[in-house]
Amino acid sequence: MMSELLIAHRAPEARIAVRAGAPIGAGQFVADATALARQLPPARYVLNSCRDRYLFAVGFCAALIAGRTSLLPPSRTPEILAQLALRYPDTVYLADEAGGIVALSGTAAPTHWQPKQPNTNASAWPPPAIAREHVAAIAFTSGSTGEPQAQLKTWGGVVDGARAEALALQLDEAPIDDVVLIGTVSPQHMYGFESTVLMALHGPCAFAAEHPLHPDEVRAVTTQSSGRRVLITAPVHLRALVESAQSMPALDRVVSATAPLALELAQRCESMWSTRVFEVYGCTETGMVATRRTVDGPVWTTMRDVRIEVCGGEFHAYGGHVRPGPLADRLRPITDSTFELEGRAGDVVNIGGKRASLEGLNRLLLSIDGVIDGAIFEPPAVTDSTREQRLMALVVAPNITRAELLAALRAQIDAAFLPRPLLRVDSLPRNAQGKLPKAELLAVAERALGSTRRQPKTSRTVARAGDARVD
Repeated sequence: MMSELLIAHRAPEARIAVRAGAPIGAGQFVADATALARQLPPARYVLNSCRDRYLFAVGFCAALIAGRTSLLPPSRTPEILAQLALRYPDTVYLADEAGGIVALSGTAAPTHWQPKQPNTNASAWPPPAIAREHVAAIAFTSGSTGEPQAQLKTWGGVVDGARAEALALQLDEAPIDDVVLIGTVSPQHMYGFESTVLMALHGPCAFAAEHPLHPDEVRAVTTQSSGRRVLITAPVHLRALVESAQSMPALDRVVSATAPLALELAQRCESMWSTRVFEVYGCTETGMVATRRTVDGPVWTTMRDVRIEVCGGEFHAYGGHVRPGPLADRLRPITDSTFELEGRAGDVVNIGGKRASLEGLNRLLLSIDGVIDGAIFEPPAVTDSTREQRLMALVVAPNITRAELLAALRAQIDAAFLPRPLLRVDSLPRNAQGKLPKAELLAVAERALGSTRRQPKTSRTVARAGDARVD
């Protein structure tokens, strides 16, 4: 039976994490994971909702040591967690509490576990080995295109993926132990799981325990982290950082995923922070597939041993660490290891006999000065209506009127694709990865529409409906 060590760090004193800038050694980490593994109540699954990245990693590795499988919830909302508890009843639930972990199950009393402080002598070495075929985690699709779907991930597969990503991002350059990964994305999402936890465990490098979101939080965590700082993030978080005009400490590189990154935004990041910006392309179903440096052009290069083929009109990834399967995007293959992205497979809309890409329309919307966030999308079809379906938009732009937004769009797109209605809202329901789950997006749209229906037609005042603000 083939196996892989829990972590790839070569010595117990090697830095595996930092908290508030203080290093945590690999031996300390193994000791913490081993201690928690002994205290886990009996269950087949471990639902890990820890926000703190160090506690999440300890919980994940404790589950591995105990022979369990981790469930990675697509979000931490009570509704999602309750759904998973019903779907997987034989489950231990892990959550952060007062700097430690609380383990809950239906068959045992709550277990409270507190990690040792980094300045203690607690250490365990060498790290244990885990069978490659063990199902280490079950990840779930984001729900941005429908109901979240479960995807099984073996230990060998995720370890191979972490090594391939480090190689593709050129993080294998010495000294690797000087790298610290700082993530604005959650460790439960497949991208955050692979790029801020697994790549640290098998890079091997270190990760910051904190999960900063707002620009001032990102700057604080980055400032207190020494070494080659690598920011693992998403376009929505990068846009907020750039717009905040916050000064940033030196960044060795920036890695972005979960949505297409605009060339102009990548150029601004590289210019402002004297860094290099890379993108990772992949999906929960297959794992990471390819990378590119955004400013170098639109061509993506697959990761080590990964190839692309066309099969039955679909594009499939296979080889290397990926789980073979179809991709949800349209590609323009150049070779079997290079390609350009043309958009989501279901991205093209047809209105009045004209076609357009939703991704392209959203890119134009977000390029309008003063637009902080926004989404153009197809609302659910009205079956009893004789009118042709129109697009809809929710826009966060507090200093721009609806008329100004429509005028800016009208100058760039065909009138058939102008969103009607276009509603200004306070915020979009993006998850920690910057994605818009379909159900939450439609719920905000419905509340915003309800508010406009209650407005007198002659009114030019601003109404509020939950988290929505509309003209």
